[in-house]
Amino acid sequence: MTAPAKRTLLVTSALPYANGAPHLGHIVEYVQTDIWVRFQRMRGHDCLFIWASDAHGTPIMLKARQEGITPEQLIERVGAEQRRDFGEFDISYDNFHTTHSDENREVTYEIYRRLVAGGHIRRETIVQAYDEQAKMFLPDRYVRGTCPRCGALDQYGDSCEVCGATYTPADLLHAVSVVSGTAPVQKQSEHLFFKLGDFEPMLRAWTSGDRLQSAVTAKLDEWFSAGLRDWDISRDEPYFGFGIPGETGKYFYVWLDAPIGYLSSLLQYCRRTGRDFDRYWQPDSDAEVYHFIGKDIVYFHTLFWPAVLVGAGYRPPTSVFAHGFLTVNGLKMSKSRGTLISARTWLDHLPAEYLRYYFASRLGDGVEDLDLNLDDFVAKVNSDVVGKLVNIASRCAGFITRGSAGRLASTLADAALQGEFAAAGERVAALYEGRDLAGAMREIMSLTDRANLYIDQQKPWLMAKDPARAAEVQAVCTQGINLFRVLAVYLKPVMPRLAAGAEKFFGLPSQNWADAATPLLDTAINAYEPLATRVDPAAVKALLAASAESLKPVSAPEAAATTVPVVTAKSAAKPAKVAATSAAKSAELVAPPAELSIDDFMKVDLRIARIDSAELVDGADKLLRLGVDLGELGQRQIFAGIRSAYEPAQLVGRLTVVVANLAPRKMRFGLSEGMVLAAGPGGQEIFLLSPDAGATPGMKVK
Repeated sequence: MTAPAKRTLLVTSALPYANGAPHLGHIVEYVQTDIWVRFQRMRGHDCLFIWASDAHGTPIMLKARQEGITPEQLIERVGAEQRRDFGEFDISYDNFHTTHSDENREVTYEIYRRLVAGGHIRRETIVQAYDEQAKMFLPDRYVRGTCPRCGALDQYGDSCEVCGATYTPADLLHAVSVVSGTAPVQKQSEHLFFKLGDFEPMLRAWTSGDRLQSAVTAKLDEWFSAGLRDWDISRDEPYFGFGIPGETGKYFYVWLDAPIGYLSSLLQYCRRTGRDFDRYWQPDSDAEVYHFIGKDIVYFHTLFWPAVLVGAGYRPPTSVFAHGFLTVNGLKMSKSRGTLISARTWLDHLPAEYLRYYFASRLGDGVEDLDLNLDDFVAKVNSDVVGKLVNIASRCAGFITRGSAGRLASTLADAALQGEFAAAGERVAALYEGRDLAGAMREIMSLTDRANLYIDQQKPWLMAKDPARAAEVQAVCTQGINLFRVLAVYLKPVMPRLAAGAEKFFGLPSQNWADAATPLLDTAINAYEPLATRVDPAAVKALLAASAESLKPVSAPEAAATTVPVVTAKSAAKPAKVAATSAAKSAELVAPPAELSIDDFMKVDLRIARIDSAELVDGADKLLRLGVDLGELGQRQIFAGIRSAYEPAQLVGRLTVVVANLAPRKMRFGLSEGMVLAAGPGGQEIFLLSPDAGATPGMKVK
């Protein structure tokens, strides 16, 4: 096993937002990052894992006001919760800072100064929704009302989740601020914009080749074709963040100073440890910089962020690696769908390391979503980790302890087999390096099966019945234990606690990747202690029971209450009264839906449809064009506002439910001949209705 040339790497995960403790959807990314970092360190590379909490923005400000505390108190409390949970999931970061820090202010101001000096910042007066009661400008998502196109109630201020229409908050009917429950007004304000178009040639060059995943590159091609738009980097007071130097009442938009947190956290670490900050971020640096992110923030990390870095005189990242969303039993992580499980609740009921292994076994090198099927989780851990992996050590250890005084043989029974396991190290390493963790786990489990087969074929339990074959038993079990040692090394990035237990069993210091090539011979081992135990399905039931409150679907009245936070000093003194008043105002502005008789409802013809084709719609941010097969009713074209939740390729071949007797509707993109049924609060949480197995296209839905 040849040692690779030593590399210098800086690795980050996307910054967790500081308004709540992490849930399992967050943990996927942090585990993926940590596995890759641990692997790089085992290979002998100088690899830093640096990140921070994302601590600025309107949601932080409003939540702190709701709780009657300062934003600083909120982010300090949440930061402690994040560090606690990250530690128990064995996330081996070198530094976890906060974007609300002196270092981040320092670096943000310097980057802004350089962007201004380079002519990359311009001014423009824009019109925004303004809440006169709360005395604040409202982000689009903080305005809700009736869709101006289809009349759907309770839609966000930027798009309709029902028909897919896009618009501005000024276009909404009966618009209401979710902050105060009052109708917003339109108000002008001057903003600062980063001129992204200045960097198009650089960005096209940087995003070419194999720097990014193919799916990300394809998405970038769409954005380049649509034209790069300048980026609004300012927000008006009140806002929790850094004030913009030289401006009055203006703050940096959170998405400007959040990624700068990568630099500022490193700066804090370097000042504390004596490392050279410039070693990583100067244009001529040979260090490698990698960002692990979710696919929902690709736009920021592959366009704005590298452009800001280059504009400020820094180098862009080496690569940005995106992953998909976590689903639970096939459903996206969602409080309203009963699939939101906090990291803390998991830790209270099940080992973190088992989830690390399960995630690794499902994470490829692409951006596909990952499903946590809890039944599959139990079966896979019990089979792979307990039934196969640690079974090797437990089967062999007793014979060495009892029959050979705890000492391994001086030679291997099958040196060629040991050589096969050692040679596999480079194949496994290549899979780790390419972030194909699922591939690496398959390779390791294939070796595990090979090791168990060897022991089954040799049958040391039968040999041990003959005292004259004691040396053979020692040699075979020494072989088995050495095969297990190789596997423990290969799994160490994923299961560091199990690997540490194996190292204690062997009486060895912390093992690196190259150590797997050298067998352990003629040495004493310690008494074997169980390295893993089976997952009890009852523990999974207890996990779900403990999450019952957070998993409970939110009713309409509860949802309405949660969208009317208390923000003013006066209202903070009487939150119950103000919340009730705000809800009453909302009720006056948004009329309840008209009742539908059973006779009217029976007129709706619901049918099973198979989606034969799905494609993006040019000029429509929310729509997908679906070609569906309705059996005897033939083929239909339907435009569905589900683009934010599904990639087209995910839908082809899927069965769903459509309204088949809806009058065709002429849209500017073409004729829509039906309606696909879906549920959910919107955005990425839209779920197509899918029939049970056995349904066929054209079948009536009763």
